[in-house]
Amino acid sequence: MGDEQKAENTKDKLAGKAKEAVGKVTGDESLERQGKNDQSKANLKDAGEKVKDAFKR
Repeated sequence: MGDEQKAENTKDKLAGKAKEAVGKVTGDESLERQGKNDQSKANLKDAGEKVKDAFKR
């Protein structure tokens, strides 16, 4: 996995966690769901990159 893509995915995960936390604190269920969704997307991107790396070997 490229370092640039890895950093981007990590940034997305952290942003998602922040959204989720703010949503919990403020009682905003929509924001909390958005945060969880952002984290899921970043995890899927990581998995896709790992599959690509496996086929490159």
